[in-house]
Amino acid sequence: MLRRLRTLAPLPPRRVYRMRHPFAMNILLAPMEGLLDFALRDILTRVGGIDRCVSEFIRVTDTLLPERAFRRIVPELTHGGRTPAGVPVRAQLLGSDPACMADNAARLAGLGPAGIDINFGCPAKVVNRHGGGAALLKEPELMARVVAAVRQAVPADMPVSAKMRLGFDDDSRAIECAQAIVSGGAGELVVHARTKAHGYRPPAYWERIADIREAVTIPLVANGEIWTVADALRCREVSGCTDLMLGRGIVADPGLALAIRAAVHDDHDAPLPGWPALQPLLQAFWGLIEANIEPRHRAGRLKQWLNYLRKRYPEAEEAYQAVRTVTDSRVISAWLTQAFGAQPTPEPPTPVMPLAA
Repeated sequence: MLRRLRTLAPLPPRRVYRMRHPFAMNILLAPMEGLLDFALRDILTRVGGIDRCVSEFIRVTDTLLPERAFRRIVPELTHGGRTPAGVPVRAQLLGSDPACMADNAARLAGLGPAGIDINFGCPAKVVNRHGGGAALLKEPELMARVVAAVRQAVPADMPVSAKMRLGFDDDSRAIECAQAIVSGGAGELVVHARTKAHGYRPPAYWERIADIREAVTIPLVANGEIWTVADALRCREVSGCTDLMLGRGIVADPGLALAIRAAVHDDHDAPLPGWPALQPLLQAFWGLIEANIEPRHRAGRLKQWLNYLRKRYPEAEEAYQAVRTVTDSRVISAWLTQAFGAQPTPEPPTPVMPLAA
């Protein structure tokens, strides 16, 4: 079942901010179970500005998963580990048993993802109750063993990264946890700048990422509460991180990655997608949902995205209200055609330059 989203206050109008000294930057698309799955990865990477995606977690317990279990979460594995727009996707594993994680990582690596990521941040109670996700932040030594087991189980040229929160109940062991991940052999670390106890409540504590950055030697990516260009620039300044991971902010504003790049590179002429450009993408998203999601969940998926989009686009509020009480996917299909016209599904863009893996 889909979780009900709370009503979100509108964001201010988007502006392009200047940065005095632009430098290189990678923008990653976050994993969010029940929201940022293969369908939104496909659509958001068509918009542009994203260098790499991380899948929702693949839960590892005490068994070796069949190949179909990995492909179900990461269908991009059948297309060279990339979205239709050509953006690399790292597959994320969640588990706490080093040996079992290693076995599953080895099988996953054979399917050709753009890398393997390890989840040390999921705050869900059902996950934490079984010792997964953020619960491991209470056991840095075990975190190190999990990372080391995965690193040793996959080819040397397969990137292994991790994503963590600042801690479980508090952030007192944040640096210790990050150092444990590094000691295990991870090559990159994303830090969500909140603890498990914070959940998704603002603010995000970007200054603590700066503390971690001083204590580790691998690249760090800052994540958490980046809704606008101003948030992104402030996060980079406070955290000291060049690279960012975007989650709910880019779901609400699909052009956010492009706008951040325009700000960093002082590009006042960068085209940013407006509502008309999103209409065919909404239809393409609905096509993916109809083809892959059970009928009883389809309407909820569209309403979920529209609920975020109305933070940025006034037109999305009207669209959301039009379908808010509709549960029949056939009615939604008819409404989309009537509201937006029978537009062809947009083709994903052809990458014009090599994308970071």
